Amino acid sequence: MTEAEKLKELRERIDAVDERLIDLISERARCAEEVAKIKRADGANNDLYRPEREAQILRRVQEGNPGPLSGETLARLFREIMSACLALEARLKIAFLGPAGTYTHASVLKHFGRDVGLAPMSSLSEVFREVEAGSCQYGVVPIENSTEGVVSHTLDLFVQSPLKVCGEVLMRIHHNLLSQHEQLGDIKRVYAHQQALAQCRRWLDVNLPQAERVALSSNAEAARRAAADTGTAAIAGDTAAELYGLNILQRNIEDHPDNTTRFLVIGTQTVPPSGDDKTTVLVSTANRPGALHRLLTPLALNNVSMTRIESRPSRCVNWEYVYFLDIEGHAEDPKVKAALAGLRQEAELFRILGAYPRAVL
Repeated sequence: MTEAEKLKELRERIDAVDERLIDLISERARCAEEVAKIKRADGANNDLYRPEREAQILRRVQEGNPGPLSGETLARLFREIMSACLALEARLKIAFLGPAGTYTHASVLKHFGRDVGLAPMSSLSEVFREVEAGSCQYGVVPIENSTEGVVSHTLDLFVQSPLKVCGEVLMRIHHNLLSQHEQLGDIKRVYAHQQALAQCRRWLDVNLPQAERVALSSNAEAARRAAADTGTAAIAGDTAAELYGLNILQRNIEDHPDNTTRFLVIGTQTVPPSGDDKTTVLVSTANRPGALHRLLTPLALNNVSMTRIESRPSRCVNWEYVYFLDIEGHAEDPKVKAALAGLRQEAELFRILGAYPRAVL
């Protein structure tokens, strides 16, 4: 068999596989429509999106992946299929800290797929307000960065908000150099948020030492400016490159390649267990010796692991604090439930902010 004949045979096999994929995806979409009809008949219009169900599907996809595609790539493909199917039932509207093209925007697309309505907001307070008012079903907000630490304003908003945590997203922050030009030698000025400039300092020192560095309000704004101004480049992510039609001159120019930001999905929904979950709790205790030790003892007694603790001023009494705890397991898991019951007895303020699936990478 000649090379041309081999290629022809492989292309025919690909065409046949594509036809089967079309049939299977269409069948999945029809099943999703049937699910929606049953739920609406039961009056469950607000229960069409199931975070725990999606997490279970994505984990199963990754665990059963035979290759050669990576588990992350296969999960991304399935995320888009699920997003398109859900849009047939109900198109979600997601609030996030804008503008479009930011890493928060990218985290929305990673978690919900592209078949959702996007509502970029100018502040974190607006994100919470839009979800509380019901204008958006969910919001996505940054909570912590592996190099910069916790986002304090997000924690403070949870103290006063009735919203729950419905999910989490982990985004590896890769900075790219974007431009309308195609050569580094054409770049005279680099736009970026101040943090991005700092996180790419060494690369810029070596590769663009002559270029002026201009700090802007966001990397998305930097990309917008680079698309309009000649002789310029921006530091931003893939989403901004796509949105503003820019060339990616160099990928992953950050000095610390393991830089990751964690985002929380906020909404009004209580999420059932998925099998691999986390629970976030808000607590406070009186300012007295050993109070924090007594508060956390029920976790140790029930063999429940705490993965994070953050304190914030209570804003009610000077020198008293509220604590945000992330623990492994779902609030309905027996040992977690027992630990939370003990914690509730010790706390002056106790609130479960949410139990939700652990982020699927």
